Amino acid sequence: MRIFIVIFFVLFNQVRGYAQRAVLDFTSSNLPIILIDTQGKEIPYDDPRLSAEMGIIYNGQGIRNNLTDPRNNCSGKISIEIRGSSSAGWAKKSYGIETQHDDGTNRNVSLLGFPEDNDWVLYGPYYDRSLLRNVLVMKLVHDMGWYASRTKFCELVLNGKYQGIYVLMEKIKRGKNRVDIAKLTQQEVAGDDVTGGYIIKIDKEPWKPGFTSKYRPFAGAWQTIRYQYHYPDPDEITINQQNYIKNFVDQFEAIMATSKFADATIGYPKYLNVESFIDYFLINELSRNVDAYRLSAYFYKDKDSNGGKLCAGPVWDYNFSFGNAGYYNSYIVTDWQLNYFNEDRDFKQGDYWQVPFWWIKLVNESQFAQRLTSRWHELRNNVLDINKVHQYLDAIADTLNEAQQRNFEIWIGPGEPKLPTDEWFPPTFPIDHLRTYQDEIEYLKFWLANRIYWMDLHLDDFTSVALRSCRIFPTTFLLEQNYPNPFNSAAVIGYQLSEAGWIELSIVDVLGKKVKVLVNGLVSAGKHQATWNGSDDREKRVDSGIYFCQLILNNRLSQCKKMTLLK
Repeated sequence: MRIFIVIFFVLFNQVRGYAQRAVLDFTSSNLPIILIDTQGKEIPYDDPRLSAEMGIIYNGQGIRNNLTDPRNNCSGKISIEIRGSSSAGWAKKSYGIETQHDDGTNRNVSLLGFPEDNDWVLYGPYYDRSLLRNVLVMKLVHDMGWYASRTKFCELVLNGKYQGIYVLMEKIKRGKNRVDIAKLTQQEVAGDDVTGGYIIKIDKEPWKPGFTSKYRPFAGAWQTIRYQYHYPDPDEITINQQNYIKNFVDQFEAIMATSKFADATIGYPKYLNVESFIDYFLINELSRNVDAYRLSAYFYKDKDSNGGKLCAGPVWDYNFSFGNAGYYNSYIVTDWQLNYFNEDRDFKQGDYWQVPFWWIKLVNESQFAQRLTSRWHELRNNVLDINKVHQYLDAIADTLNEAQQRNFEIWIGPGEPKLPTDEWFPPTFPIDHLRTYQDEIEYLKFWLANRIYWMDLHLDDFTSVALRSCRIFPTTFLLEQNYPNPFNSAAVIGYQLSEAGWIELSIVDVLGKKVKVLVNGLVSAGKHQATWNGSDDREKRVDSGIYFCQLILNNRLSQCKKMTLLK
């Protein structure tokens, strides 16, 4: 049933999106400008691609780019197609691009400083109103030491019409500057030759060439797990190569289904690059990616002579993450996304795309769990330092500040960067309070910080005990948005504690001065409320304007919410 709802929503939104388009006078940008000309022809979805011309104007870092400037970064022939699954039906499209010579053969070029290649993606952030969740994940994973697609923000003009902010990305493929595994030719069908390299994935479109797991995702499931061939291309992979990678995965899953799955010699360490699976788990749980483990889930394997173990990644498609989706509890900063797919829930009978059974066994194995928590604490001292991540987000938002106004003007309309409330967004999503692009960035920063704090406190709970045992913990503390907001009399402020602690709940003005202390003392675990009557405060007269509600736990952790008082 859900797939029909999604199809209807996609078609409806496509019509609605085009109706919202506005005429915009676009002449220059602080971002690179990509121009594509299809001679008015409609870009197809999937093969055969459409032949077109592309030029890129990029005068260098910090130098403004004008439409009248020469196409100095790239100019020439391309083939282009619409890419994506659900996103293919959205008003703002994403595109797959191949740079070509005039005769249609592949042309390796360097676009915007990326290593030379011929396969590219122009990703159009649409439902991610921060515009940068995918870029953030690629940055974090790269800093963690793994290959992730390079990214560059740009603005797109298609057939003379401004299309808004896009992200140039590298398509996932084998290569020395991308997934660096051995090239596998059709002549390599035996011995060490046939053992690598491979890229496979779990994704939608299960009818695409690949193989089906022998194991259901959970007991009694009607769903199956389907691994698709990505490299070598399904049209080029030989029968011997298909059999090899299928047998490798079959053997790994077979041992995972036994009590010997953790054995150092015959268990998962024999088959997996454990470090890659640890980091893959951490980035998916940090972001609470709604598609985690089950969609756009890539794996790759090099030849046995080059290590030969299965690696998790590269990461891909994180637009519905970091609190930006309204289903499968992914908007909540507490609990584990993997745990949601390990519970006896009704959705199991309706959602085709499930998580392989072995993930839950893997993360609950004691040695894996110990390495997992150790790696988390290591990352928290550098890559996942909250201040560093927030500074990065602020820097990107500052870079996009000019272009985001144009982007939202044509895709949503002048004024607020909002999309209509619908099933894609969380039921508790503070959409009425996200009035500006900066609000979107602050929400992302707030969600990310609270997710990190929660993982700090609960990742050490990983032992051989099942993940579900961790579900008894909510967040250490959670400050809810006051309601109503804006308000002109009393505002109710809710907050939650998983354990007793010393709480200070106060109202602060924009200069950082305390206006009112609502709570100051030891508070028991559970849900609590406080009320601030801002229009009739006997301690201190307050004026209309912006205030902040600040919650501090044990003089160590704090959260903050913006409030608007109207008299």
